[in-house]
Amino acid sequence: MAGFGSLAPKTKNFVVAGGLSAFVLGVYYYTMRAVGGTDELQVAIDKFEDMKKNDAGNSSTAGS
Repeated sequence: MAGFGSLAPKTKNFVVAGGLSAFVLGVYYYTMRAVGGTDELQVAIDKFEDMKKNDAGNSSTAGS
């Protein structure tokens, strides 16, 4: 087998582009799976918003 060096330049470009695309898609897929598994940030945001609503409700009723 002659190897990568014997391929035409255009073919080499396609091989490199395919490898890079596969790598990028793999990293994207892995990251989305890792991040999507837990939704801790959204839970914290929802909790904070609920606390803010409760505080706003309590302060408006306390003033009247």
